[in-house]
Amino acid sequence: MASLPRIIPLVVASALFMENTDATVIATSLPAMAADLGQDPVILKLAFTTYLLALTVFIPVSGWCADRFGARNVFRAAIAVFTLGSIACGLSTSLEGLIAARFLQGVGGAMMVPVGRLIILRTVAKSEIVGALAMLTIPALMGPLLGPPIGGFITTYFHWRWIFWINVPVGILGMVLATLHMPDIREEGMPPLDALGFLLSGLGLSALVFGATVFGRDVLPAHGAPVLIAIGLVLTSLYVLHASRSANPILDLDLLKVATFRSGVMGGSLFRIGVGAIPFLLPLMLQLGFKLTPFQSGSLTCAAALGALTMKFTAARILKRFGFRSVLLFNAVVSAATLAVQGLFTPQTPHLLILALLLAGGFFRSLQFTSLNALSYSDIPAREMGSATSLYTVAQQLSLAVGVVCAASVLEFAQYLRGDLVLSVTDFAYAFFAVAFISALSVFSHLKLAPDAGSEVSGRGVAKVGEGA
Repeated sequence: MASLPRIIPLVVASALFMENTDATVIATSLPAMAADLGQDPVILKLAFTTYLLALTVFIPVSGWCADRFGARNVFRAAIAVFTLGSIACGLSTSLEGLIAARFLQGVGGAMMVPVGRLIILRTVAKSEIVGALAMLTIPALMGPLLGPPIGGFITTYFHWRWIFWINVPVGILGMVLATLHMPDIREEGMPPLDALGFLLSGLGLSALVFGATVFGRDVLPAHGAPVLIAIGLVLTSLYVLHASRSANPILDLDLLKVATFRSGVMGGSLFRIGVGAIPFLLPLMLQLGFKLTPFQSGSLTCAAALGALTMKFTAARILKRFGFRSVLLFNAVVSAATLAVQGLFTPQTPHLLILALLLAGGFFRSLQFTSLNALSYSDIPAREMGSATSLYTVAQQLSLAVGVVCAASVLEFAQYLRGDLVLSVTDFAYAFFAVAFISALSVFSHLKLAPDAGSEVSGRGVAKVGEGA
C-alpha cells in the first residue's frame, strides 16, 4: 500500500477537533446551561445521550454511504451538518430545542468521524495502523486539551452559547480541506442498504438508552420509560434474529467471531462505560460540589487531555515491547484505579494533586483506547473494514451513552436515599466508584486473548506458520 498522504490525517483531524472540543466544552458549561434553561443539572444528561444516540443510529450507515456516494462527498456533507447543528445549539432557548440541535450534531458526527477513520484504515498497511491511528488523533486531542479551559472561560466571562459557535470556522476549514485533498474512495458492487436492519437496530438501541435515561424522571408520561425499554429490548432482539438471516446486515454480528475484534468490542465497551461518565461527572462535581467556576473547573479537567496527548508518542513502543494482551490487562486495572481515585477528591484536595492524578489517568486511558482500536482491526480483512468500523463505533458510542446513564442513575439514587434534591460530594464519590468497577470488569474479556494476539499490528514477533489453525 502507498504511504499515507500527510494532509489526509489533518483533514480528518479537523473533524475530530470539532467533535472533541464540542464534547468537552458542553461538559464544562453544563451547570450554567442548566441554570439558564431552568433545568436540574442532572437532567441535562439528555444533552449527552441524545448526541450519542444519534451517533449510534446513523453510524451503521456511514460505511455504506461512503462506499456508495464517495468518502469525500459524505465527509464534507457531514461537517456541514455538524456545523449547522452547532449553530442551532447556540440558538436554543429550551431543553427541547437543545436536545433537537444536539441530535442534528450527532447526525453529522455519525458520518464525519467514522468515514474519516475508514479512509485511514483503507489507505495504510497493517504494520502502520498503530502509528497512523495514534498520530491521527494528536491534532484532534487539542480539542479536549483546549476545550475545557476555553469553554470555562467563555461560560464564566461571556455566555455558554458561544461555546458552540467556535465550531463554525473550524467546520468551514474542514470542508475546504476535504474538497481539496480528501480522496474519493468508493467500493464497486455495493450490496443494497439493509433498510430493515437499520430501522430495527436504530430504533431498538435508541428506545433502550433513551428509556433508561429518562427512567425515574418526569420527562415522559407515567410508565413511558419502562414501555420504551421494553420496546427497545424487543426491537434489538428482532435485529439479532434478522442479522443471523441477512446476507448483508447493517451491523454484521458475525465479525464478533474474530477473537481480537470480539475482545476489542466487548472489553472496550465495558471500559468505555466508566470513561464515558467522566465528562458528565467531573465538571459537575468540581462546580456543584467544590463550588469552582467553570473556568477553574475547565483548567483542571484539561489535564487528562494533556496526559492522553503525551501517550500518543509512546503507544507503538509500549505495544511492541509488551504486546496487546499484557497491556490491555494491566492497563485496564490501572485506568480503573485512576477513575476511582477521582471519587476521593474533596474541596480541600490540592489542585496540583488533582492535576497530577488527572494527567496520569488521561495517559493510561488513552493507551487503552489506542490498544483497543488497533487490536480490533488487526485480523479484519480489508473488504470487511467498513462493516467492522460501523459495528465497533456503534458499540463505542453506545457504551459512552450507557456510562452517562449509569453515572446519573447513581447520583439520583444517592440523592433519593438522602432525601435531598441538592447534590453532595459524597454522591459523586459513589458514582465514580461504580463506573470504575464496571471499567475494571473489561479485564475478563482480554484474559481470553492469545499471548501473541495482534502481533502483526503490534510488531511484537510474528506468529508461527500454522499456529492457531
